Amino acid sequence: MEIRKHKQTQTEWEQEMCEKILSLIQNELYLDFRYLDMALSALAYQPKDQIRTLATDGNYLYYSVEQLFRLYPKNPLFMDRAYLHSVLHCVFRHLWLRGKREPFLWNLACDICVEYTIDHLHKPTTERILTRIRINYYEHLKEEKIPVTAAAIYEDLLTIEDPETQLRIQEEFYTDDHRFWPKDSNSSQSPSKQTSDKWDKIGRRSQQELERRGDETNDGITSLKTQITRGKSRRSYQEFLRKFTVLREELHCDEDSFDLNYYTYGLRVYGNMPLIEPLESREVMKILDFVVVIDTSYSTNGKLVRRFLEETFQIITERNSFFQKSQIRVIQCDNKVQKDMVVKNQDDIEKLFREFEMVGGGGTDFRPAFRYIDELKNAGEFQHLKGVLYFTDGKGIYPAKRPDYETAFLFIGENEGNDVPPWAMTMTLMEDWISY
Repeated sequence: MEIRKHKQTQTEWEQEMCEKILSLIQNELYLDFRYLDMALSALAYQPKDQIRTLATDGNYLYYSVEQLFRLYPKNPLFMDRAYLHSVLHCVFRHLWLRGKREPFLWNLACDICVEYTIDHLHKPTTERILTRIRINYYEHLKEEKIPVTAAAIYEDLLTIEDPETQLRIQEEFYTDDHRFWPKDSNSSQSPSKQTSDKWDKIGRRSQQELERRGDETNDGITSLKTQITRGKSRRSYQEFLRKFTVLREELHCDEDSFDLNYYTYGLRVYGNMPLIEPLESREVMKILDFVVVIDTSYSTNGKLVRRFLEETFQIITERNSFFQKSQIRVIQCDNKVQKDMVVKNQDDIEKLFREFEMVGGGGTDFRPAFRYIDELKNAGEFQHLKGVLYFTDGKGIYPAKRPDYETAFLFIGENEGNDVPPWAMTMTLMEDWISY
């Protein structure tokens, strides 16, 4: 019997050729960027008719068949840069960090950040002549001492009021399509969150490879390390917040302990009598009672305070870290307690930011906040106060006695000269990281 071979269609041939081109690009980039080996091979290829350039969602590298056939023979350097551009967006985790920022300027800030990095790596596969627009903007970043991070560049772009100037910059730095970037990655179970975690690991691997090699030092490598480190700082803060969680049972269907085979067997044999029921509770680590104190003295930057709170609550909500009867107190204090807001659910979080206003402006004294918290504790306001997080950027008067709950002081930038007592935890947050 004669076996007929499948006759390849034009579409199948085009897709095969495009994947060969992309594989060739990947191999070319690998020769110059061996420390990005895992990142360069992490995206599967997928054609998309509605795009005119490359695009990614963190899982796939979408491509335009027409663009690849048209551009690669004439300008392979552009395609090498575009491929690396999309990969670096993922390594820097730009897809998952926009938050509530204006999309156009955020996309532009991410493109500038990536293009700056590529332009300063000075590798044969990606080297290009810089236009005057690029040179001017890079010099502007250097003169104004603006960190080469998407968050810091976004803040700078906000100061450009002329839409035409913004558009000219956007046309200069536009490389790939961002339409597939996730709209919402807050859910800890969402595919987007899982993809973000995957690139988190890839970023750490790339950083380890860079540190192991240690044979390259230029502005591009510095930018690359800085971007990965910023992601690492956020992870560190995520882990830091876990210190304030408690282990308790919560009513929940524990699917891990539920054997569906026995369950359906009982229903099949006995009609309405399953052999085993899912457990109604399981032990989880979440926040029960927790206090955030904001230093509202004259030296505190209100804009940073708000962003610190937004970041903190974003991490808490994306990890689904509330018990049903949880409460977080947000206290404002300079040399006396100025305001106290209670947060128990998502509606309270929205109300907090809708009504948030800094109150204070006096000197820095940490003791009144601790006295107030002790009064609340003695009055039975807390079921289980796990800890206090004190956000401050200046020196102050610390309590002489250690409280009977965990306490951490968070500082912006270096905290030299702050005589933090030995019983308190400390963590330093970078100003441009909080801008994420």
